Amino acid sequence: MKGKTKGSNAERELIHLFWSNGWAPIRVAGSGSAPIPNPDVIAGNGLRRVAVEAKSSGKSAIYIEKNGIKELERFCLLFGAEPWVGVRFNKEKWYFLKTNELNESDKNFVISLNFAKEKGVLFETLISNDK
Repeated sequence: MKGKTKGSNAERELIHLFWSNGWAPIRVAGSGSAPIPNPDVIAGNGLRRVAVEAKSSGKSAIYIEKNGIKELERFCLLFGAEPWVGVRFNKEKWYFLKTNELNESDKNFVISLNFAKEKGVLFETLISNDK
């Protein structure tokens, strides 16, 4: 499966997860290619709003450009949402990480499956009102 199709399918999976758990989600078409900052998925439940940069991969690590994270944080500041990065590796669950917890390299943020499991939270934790 090509990267763009895999990413779109992962985003759709995520909006269905939010919806089936009582959250109102929206997938932002063209995120990452628009001239203004916008996340992949925005969801809210009347109490909280989250904006998610969603990534999926069959590889051992996911790389995210630093500028993409800075744009997510900027959007969230203006919109009043919590910035999260959602990652899903093949045959694994979704893991969500706060942007300030990401590992930084020269040009990117790097998320391995082990790091996601160690520092991330599962979907059920993300949507709990205790967050």
